[in-house]
Amino acid sequence: MHLLKRLRAIWRPATFQGWGKNRSYFEGWYFKMVSSDRTQAWAFIPGISHGSDSHAFIQVIDGINARSQYHIFHIDQFKPSAETFSIAIGDNIFSDHAITLNLPDISGHIDFSHVAKWKGSFLRPGIMGWYSFVPFMQCNHGLVSLDHNLNGTLKMQDKELSFSGGKGYIEKDWGSSFPKSWIWTQCNNYQENQISVMASVAHIPWITGSFIGFLALVWDGTNIKLFTTYTGATMQAAMRPDGVNLTFFDGESHLEIMATQAPGADLVSPIQGNMTGKVNESIGAKHHIIYRRASGTIIEDTGVCAGLEIAGNTDILLTA
Repeated sequence: MHLLKRLRAIWRPATFQGWGKNRSYFEGWYFKMVSSDRTQAWAFIPGISHGSDSHAFIQVIDGINARSQYHIFHIDQFKPSAETFSIAIGDNIFSDHAITLNLPDISGHIDFSHVAKWKGSFLRPGIMGWYSFVPFMQCNHGLVSLDHNLNGTLKMQDKELSFSGGKGYIEKDWGSSFPKSWIWTQCNNYQENQISVMASVAHIPWITGSFIGFLALVWDGTNIKLFTTYTGATMQAAMRPDGVNLTFFDGESHLEIMATQAPGADLVSPIQGNMTGKVNESIGAKHHIIYRRASGTIIEDTGVCAGLEIAGNTDILLTA
């Protein structure tokens, strides 16, 4: 029964992938929400950890104040759906159309609309392409919503915070551990354009040793442009004292991301399924992007409330 669910889940990468797995395994979803005036930037990460201390969890990031919380739940309180993307952890519910929170200091309901979902194919069900079928990947990455509108409020202690008119984004990770080094950034709050940009560069263990894998995309409101290892694109990465420059290009298009760091919050991350690692993430970083499309048109813009993680020995990721 678990094997059948796991096979079906391959073509539904947003849904729970860990059917029947009960050791050295983690899975988590990342819900980012930014208010319309961009004075509030929060992320909620529901997930499950199978290790020496198996449990479900909800991790919370307050991007403006660079603080985090980690709420632990009994493993039996984790209730995923096998048919659609819907996760219940206790009285908290997460899906691709809404989020309901009932945490000690945070409660409320936010609806999502105009959800820009990742649309895969039979041979490339998720953003990882044919790697989606490799059973021994250390860490898998998935996209749920590149951009969506928010409507609703959250009560945080004694304050009501409105997210109506704001922007949301959802992605996920699953496997045994995060990579030993990676750079990740994402933004869909730009000044002039309704676009969403995400990029990731990471050290990937492989049969023959390891390689540097990458993926980046631009959603322009209609189309998705993907740059990644398996499509033959090329990547350049260089560190600056205050951030990182990432460049992706192929025979048609060119994307430059200049991401500037901001104070971040310390998060718990997985090591062999155990939530014992640490990573610092900002969701108050800034983007400056230049996107040259195959048609010859150019988008140049500045974004705020961007997510940014620079973790591990990033020297092995850099090309300049």
